[in-house]
Amino acid sequence: MGRATWQAARLALGTASALGLARFAYGLLLPAMRDDLGWTLAAAGAMSTANGLGYLLGALVTSAVVRRTGTATAFRWGMALTALTLAATALSDDFVVLLVARAAAGVAGAVVFIAGGVIASRLAGHVGSGTPITVYFAGTGLGIVLGGATIPVLGDDWRVAWIGLGVAAGVATLVGWTAARVDGEAPAAGPGRARVRPLWRIALAYLLFAVGYITYITFLSAYLVDRHAPTWQVVLTWTALGLAVVAAPVLWSRPITSWAGTRALTAVLAVLGAGSALALVAPTPPVILGSAIVYGATFMGVPAAVTALIRTAVPPADWTATLAAFTTLFAIGQTAGPWLAGIVADRTSTDATLVWTAVLCAVAAVIAGASRRPV
Repeated sequence: MGRATWQAARLALGTASALGLARFAYGLLLPAMRDDLGWTLAAAGAMSTANGLGYLLGALVTSAVVRRTGTATAFRWGMALTALTLAATALSDDFVVLLVARAAAGVAGAVVFIAGGVIASRLAGHVGSGTPITVYFAGTGLGIVLGGATIPVLGDDWRVAWIGLGVAAGVATLVGWTAARVDGEAPAAGPGRARVRPLWRIALAYLLFAVGYITYITFLSAYLVDRHAPTWQVVLTWTALGLAVVAAPVLWSRPITSWAGTRALTAVLAVLGAGSALALVAPTPPVILGSAIVYGATFMGVPAAVTALIRTAVPPADWTATLAAFTTLFAIGQTAGPWLAGIVADRTSTDATLVWTAVLCAVAAVIAGASRRPV
């Protein structure tokens, strides 16, 4: 493993914490918290919405934080705050307190996600390869695997699970601390320019993706519980999904790096939509497992492809501002998605959450495909 790839692998502990633990592990805890606290699916979805709102706020302030502290410092302290907010979620069963804790995790996670993405983009520029970017985003799978292998066996003890997630995020912070370095970096003299208008089709596709993808992983455990899935099936499904995320760079690094225009982004979105719909075709354990594997192998390929497009289409001085703007759109989408899908699912069934993901990702693929050039 080359030096840059090893640095990206340790940097990937940022996405493991900010996404795999702070956001997606909640889907595993949702059934136990719903039963213990008497929530509806809409109320359960509101927790993801709170996390998304925090993520939105974090995306809005990250550029200012980076200008003031530097990219590496923003990443490191974002990691530390993520660990603290995860552990804090175990301290209360009050709905409002839990909403605040989930929102705080979203704020810290957005800072980590954006700052780490900028560092990974600079690494990619140094080595002339998109591999550091895809490796960075694949770190999400490590968090999903950890959650999938441990949380279901705890049964209804969701408080212990949140404390465990906080400890894991704390360890990730220590291991990844020195990976967050940018050679010769000085705080930016100006804010940079967010170049969204030339990339508006990509931005719209990214927004629809954000609204759609989050519902699948938020309600996956609820979907399995509604079908009386045994614990081993939940563990297997989530672990396989997380391992697929880790393996995603093998599938997508070359297309993201070498395919012209938005071809890679379009392909990832199309496969993601098809994989999400797969479980609806025949909701048997092998088919659901296959759906989860396809989902895991593709969904983090979307932000990786978007980040790579930004890196090639935008001047380096504008990377942070443009990535923050795209992350803001992403946060808006994933804030609305779980709550809206939860309302629909309360009136129908958890099948609606899979339909939601499949349809919106398919539409996003069509829009991305209509943009043959990134600029």
